[in-house]
Parts: sequence; C-alpha cells; structure tokens
Amino acid sequence: MALSLLIFSLFLLHQPLSTTANIHHRPTLFRSQLISDSTDPPLTNYFEVTKPIKLPDTKPCSNLVLNHEFGYTYGKPPVLANYTPPSNCPSHNFSKIVLQWTATCKGRQFDRIFGIWLGGVELLRSCTAEPRRTGIDWTVKKDVSKYYSLLMTNQTLAVYLGNLVDATYTGVYSVNLTFHFYPAQEVHSSNSVNGYSYESNLGDWVNGFGPGADLILPISRNLPLNDGLWFEIQNSDDLQSKMFDIPQNAYRAVLEVYVSFHEKDEFWYTNVPDEYIDANNLTDLPGNGAFREVVVSLDGMTVGAVWPFTVIYTGGVNPLLWRPISGIGSFDLPSYDIEITPFLGMILDGKTHKFGFSVTNALNVWYIDANLHVWLDKKSVKTEGKLLRHNSLPPVITSVTNFTGLNGNFLTTATRSVSSIGWVRSSHGKITTNSTQSFNYSNFMVMGKDGNLQIVNQIIDFNDTVYANAPSSPTYSIKSFKRFPLYLYSDNVDQGNKTYSSVANLTLGFNEERVRAGDFGFLVSSLKNLQDGQGVMLVKGNLVVSGLGSTQQAYQYDGSELCYFRNVKSSNYTVLYDKEGNSCSKKFQPHQRSGFAKWWPFPARRAFLGSDIRNNKNRH
Repeated sequence: MALSLLIFSLFLLHQPLSTTANIHHRPTLFRSQLISDSTDPPLTNYFEVTKPIKLPDTKPCSNLVLNHEFGYTYGKPPVLANYTPPSNCPSHNFSKIVLQWTATCKGRQFDRIFGIWLGGVELLRSCTAEPRRTGIDWTVKKDVSKYYSLLMTNQTLAVYLGNLVDATYTGVYSVNLTFHFYPAQEVHSSNSVNGYSYESNLGDWVNGFGPGADLILPISRNLPLNDGLWFEIQNSDDLQSKMFDIPQNAYRAVLEVYVSFHEKDEFWYTNVPDEYIDANNLTDLPGNGAFREVVVSLDGMTVGAVWPFTVIYTGGVNPLLWRPISGIGSFDLPSYDIEITPFLGMILDGKTHKFGFSVTNALNVWYIDANLHVWLDKKSVKTEGKLLRHNSLPPVITSVTNFTGLNGNFLTTATRSVSSIGWVRSSHGKITTNSTQSFNYSNFMVMGKDGNLQIVNQIIDFNDTVYANAPSSPTYSIKSFKRFPLYLYSDNVDQGNKTYSSVANLTLGFNEERVRAGDFGFLVSSLKNLQDGQGVMLVKGNLVVSGLGSTQQAYQYDGSELCYFRNVKSSNYTVLYDKEGNSCSKKFQPHQRSGFAKWWPFPARRAFLGSDIRNNKNRH
C-alpha cells in the first residue's frame, strides 16, 4: 500500500542529490521522447503573469552588474560582484530603478531557490524555471526604486543559486543581472523623495510617510558564507536573530520580511497532524499539521507576524503546470512589511538591539531575512519617542480531527492580531502611529483511498492597517486586505511494475485591496490574481513517461494610475490563448471597496472561495 499525499518534490530545494526523498514524491525527470524534437526550436520562454512596471518617458541608463553561469554552486559561497551607481548618465536624479534578471538553461535540472542581496539587503527572492532539452529562457523585472538610497552607494552584490550538475542533471543557469536607471522627468518638489519622484495620488505624503527610506539596514547573515544570506529556521524551537542599531534621528521605520519554505515544509499546508502519523505508524511523512506563521520579535517582544502566501515553485504539484506559465509569486516571491515606527522610542537610545525570527510548527527548513527601512530627520540629530500601547497574544488555533486508518478529514482554524501605538517627536512634529495586523486562517483537509487521495481547501486572510497623524497635519492612512485562497486535489493510482498515475487539480489566488483615507474606504488599488490548473502524469521510477498539464490564469489590477488585465492559458509548453490590455475592471470603483467575492473567473471554485473576507461560514 503506497501512501502518496501529493505529487511533490523528489528533490527538495537545496538538498544534495544523494538525499533520500520523503513520502511526497514528485518526479521531475522527463524521458527524452517527451521533450525531443527532430529539429531544435527556439528557446521556450517561461513567464510569471504580473502587471507591467510603469516607466517614465526617458531613456534608461543600464548597468550590467553580473554575467555568470551557475553550475556546481550548491553549498558554495554566493557569487559576488562590485556594484557602483551609474556614472555615465546625463542625470543623477532617477524616477525609477528596475532590476532585471535574465536567464537561460538547457537540459535537465530541478527548481532552485535563489536570492540577490546588495550590501546584505535582499532585493529579490526567486525560483528558477525547470528547463527542457531544447532550452528555455525567462526574465524577471522588479521595481527596486524604494531602495534608492542604497542603490546610490558603492556596495557588494551577492547572488546565491545553489545548483548541482552531473551526467544526469545537466542544466546550467546562464544569468545576466542588469539595473536600469530612468532619469526623472521634471516634477514638483513635493513629489521628489531622496532623489526620485513618485506619483503623489498613489499614496499620501504626510510628515515623511511615503516612499524612499534614507537608510536601509540588512537584517540578514553576514558574508562570507557557503550559502545564502538568509537565516535558516530548522524547527519550531529555532530562533534566528540579528543585532542592529539605528541613527538617533530616525522618525519612521518599516521592516520588510522575505520568506520561503523548503524540504519538509515546502508544502506545509498539506502536512497532516502528528496524531494521524502516530496512529498509522508512518515514517518520513511531514507532520506538525497544516498551520504555519512567521513571528518577528524586537528585543524579545513580538512586534508582528507573517502568514505567508503559498508559493508553489516551478516543480511543485505537477511540473507540467508551470510550462510556460509559472506559479504566482514563484519568480518574484512576495515580501511583507511590518511597521516598526511605534517602537522607535525603545531603540532610539544609541544602543544595539535585536530582531528575531521564528516559525510556529516549523519543520526544516525556512529561509527568512529582512530589510529595515529607516527615515531620518535631516533637521535634527536626535528624535524621541514612546510606545504607548502594544497588544500581541499567541494565535488562537483550533483543530478537529476525524479519521479511521488512513482515511479521514482535518479542520484547522486560527486567528491572531497584533497592534501597537506609539509617538515620535521630530522636526515634523509629534506624530502618533497606530499599526494593526489581523489574521484569519482556515484549512480543511480530506484524506481518502488509503492515503492516496488528498484534498486541501485553505484560505488565509492577512490584513494590515497603519494610521499616522499629527495635530497640524492630515492623517496618513493605508489599509491592506489580502486573501490567499488555495484548493488542491491529488489522486494517485498504483499501476503496478513500479508505475503509478497521478491526477492533480489546483486553484491558487493572491488577492489584495489597498484602501486609504480613514474609514471612508477610498480604494487605491485592487489585485485579483487567480490560477486554475489540471494535470495528469504517468510515472515510472523517477521518470514521467507521459503527462499533460494545463493552466489558466486571470489577472486584473486596477489602480488610479494604472489598470492591467491578462487572461492566458497554456498546455504543455504551448500558449493556447493570451489576451491582455490596460482597461480597468467594470467593478473597479475608486471610492469604495469592491469585495473579492464579486470577482471570480473560475465558477467551479466560487462556492468555496467566494465568501466574505471576514466570514468563515462558507469556507468548506
């Protein structure tokens, strides 16, 4: 009797090739007849669907910083390069800076996580595409303008991409890394921050609460290292930390957290409870249940949390799903902001302080680091502040299990909130900041067919609110409402002779609405990003001998300065249709929240995912 909960990674990221796989088998090696052609066609272009970066009408100054082939780089130091800001531009005032990663690969290779750091500050967390014999290429473009102060100084660039090459795994990733600097067009001075301009109607600028921190501190491991600069969280008791100090004239601080999950927790949302594992005498099956959270502490006090989006890497579930459309967030993993401003009164003393990171229920391994964005008061040498109130209780987790043998179901729910209020007095006046995070989580899992069938229904609601006000100034207000829905179905059937067939269906979404102007709910932007995939594979040993994967994606971004939609479908390397445009959704009303339940392109999942964002009653 074979227990195969989902068709997952045979080779877990950053493991040597000799590592024994766990029960989540996911073959990624394709027989040559599946990928060979009589003639070599052009490289297959892989892509992640996302909105284009809005660029000014100026010619960029481009700087190729790194050209490198990543072959046998697993467990070796990151590749380093000297970075200097552009010196050949007619202007040194830039309105937009874009990082561009371009890579090609031929042969066989697994998906690899990689990171890019500048002066220890992480700029991009990403996953490589899995190649084919005839070759692939892909490009990632990321707006890195908010790192302006860092990008204007000489730094050391570090790139870690742990890869292995031998007679079987032949893929070498050939990479170009380029920065594009777009000179600023003439703007009003009120719209220029630290040398670059921004669109004033996309965010309030009140007493420095806007883009462009004056200082960005790395909360990451220090070079030299034999792997990435991220911290490695190995289990639920593991606490990784970094000491830091800030200038005493700081008046705002935001911690930007990067998160990715691997090995036994790569698919943490499918992990079964330990009592199920113990009752069935299972070994090598990831447990600790299906709930995870990243906890961030400052000098031992919990100041925020991250309930992460369920990124599926390019070899996950069924690798044919991600050729050529990549999974949401797989080429540009999301980062998460935690407002530290209310706590500045604790750390403006000129002493060294500590940020810590842990993961509730963690199994090995989580890669976590952060960037501390700090705004400085140029008119004073010292500011002062005070934490007025802080509330943070552990998450309230409920778990209901009902199983007999290998069949049954499990319901896990969780809620949490973290809130803080504090003031800072600077030349801008006395500003009081109120920051709140609220979370809701629901995971309903079904196990059937003696463990060969698994169904997961999950929703994460992840909401942030930041208010800042001064007696003589308008109020800065921004609210973010995120919803991460996931539906996953996997059914595996033993065909004998070390062969089995696998069917996997997937619905994955990343939805966010950003609202400002107090409780009136002026909608700044709305993102609905949804994928629906179906895959089937016949697997013998470690090889997929036949298979089919198809993915449909509907992407709609609405904003006051940019609207973009794309509807695309692919099947086994071929794009079947691809429609895109820059019109706004008919449901986009800038003066009110539209609600996620009003927009859903895949009717089959509407009953599960279309419930109100604050209502749990229809989630299963």
